[in-house]
Amino acid sequence: MNMRLFALLLSVLFVEHGVAQDTGTFAFLRTDVSARAAALNGSFVSMTSDPNVLFYNPASLVTISSPKISLGYFKNLLDVNSGSLAFAQDVQGIGNIGIGIDYVDYGSFERTDQSDNDFGTFSANELALVAGYAMMLDDQSSVGGNVKFIHSSIAEFTSTALAVDVGFLYQIPSQNITIGASILNIGRQLAEYGSTREALPLDIVIGITKRPEHLPVLLNLDFHKLNEQRENALDRLSSFTFGAEFLMSESVRLRFGYNNEEHKDLKLGTTAGLAGFSIGAGFILNEYVIDYAYNSYGKIGGLNRISLGMNF
Repeated sequence: MNMRLFALLLSVLFVEHGVAQDTGTFAFLRTDVSARAAALNGSFVSMTSDPNVLFYNPASLVTISSPKISLGYFKNLLDVNSGSLAFAQDVQGIGNIGIGIDYVDYGSFERTDQSDNDFGTFSANELALVAGYAMMLDDQSSVGGNVKFIHSSIAEFTSTALAVDVGFLYQIPSQNITIGASILNIGRQLAEYGSTREALPLDIVIGITKRPEHLPVLLNLDFHKLNEQRENALDRLSSFTFGAEFLMSESVRLRFGYNNEEHKDLKLGTTAGLAGFSIGAGFILNEYVIDYAYNSYGKIGGLNRISLGMNF
């Protein structure tokens, strides 16, 4: 199994330059879905026991032993709002399944012509419906996959797409280490807005979660966009995120995250301030889970997320 794992990691890190860099449509698929994942700034590909792993690495669904559900709300800038739903459970004799919804509402816009004549308003929104399945390969490794239907609309114009995700998870309980890898948004548009077909935001992610011995903290390190073309191989590692989840007690979690690419891209003038940094907390009250996250965008401002979960 060690050789199989090594081969997978090597192929992900040095994927052929023929895989195109994706800057096309459905960019909302790159946005963090849950408050817990957002507080860790997207370092979630090797996390476990959370129904929202469906959106990051379907192979992690095998770590869910009882039914779990999560509802999320995200207040973006201006009038943009989004919500999510994730449900996962173990089906005896079959494997682990999950279903999810990721929805974005961009609000209302005034419709005018070139002469500034008023023709009322129009709306825009995007939606992804996800169904996933995962199974164990052996005592330490698992694989999983998702099927996604994606819909986007602006006024009377629409675009749809079909995509799949594939994931791999390798657990080393004796060392408190989990390694995850996923390829997200493999697919194509079924219907375009215009006459040009656009690429989906393909993303190859690999990450590791480690709980140091005698320390109540989960440390995450993820490398994103490993498929995108860079000047050299090392530059492919620049799109990394780091997250730490501190286990303060049985019912309280404190979280911190950092997104390196975001910190660089949001630099204004000579400094980026706290852009790319995030904080959050989680509270477990019997079978209920409440998560909160605040993501800083420097001088632009910050965004708040909240998720509510239930363990059956």
